[in-house]
Amino acid sequence: MKTIITFGTFDLFHIGHLNILQRASEMGGRLVVGISSDALNFHKKQRNPVYSQQERMSIVAQIKGVDSVFLEESLEKKGDYIRDYGAHVLVMGDDWLGRFDHFNHLCQVCYLPRTPSVSTTSIIEVVQTVG
Repeated sequence: MKTIITFGTFDLFHIGHLNILQRASEMGGRLVVGISSDALNFHKKQRNPVYSQQERMSIVAQIKGVDSVFLEESLEKKGDYIRDYGAHVLVMGDDWLGRFDHFNHLCQVCYLPRTPSVSTTSIIEVVQTVG
């Protein structure tokens, strides 16, 4: 069975998150999702997520088409995660275009178009402006 893997923070779950997970699931096989740990998210974005890593893992685990979730603790371990889960395809949003091509020796790397005009960062900015 083909295994698809993707990674993300998945904070303030929105339609863009749902779209990438559905499209990844439609590629067939088993969908495994790495959820960025709270510490990793702070390292990447210099802010803590709104929802804890356990809450985000619980939310994503309930999405139809997601077969399993795990905690991504380090960007440097992506290759290890791909190997550990036996992934055949790595799916990322096209905002990461080219950034994961070096994993082509481990699996197929596929960049899917992002949902236009939606991001967690922009949602947080709107909420802060309104609040």
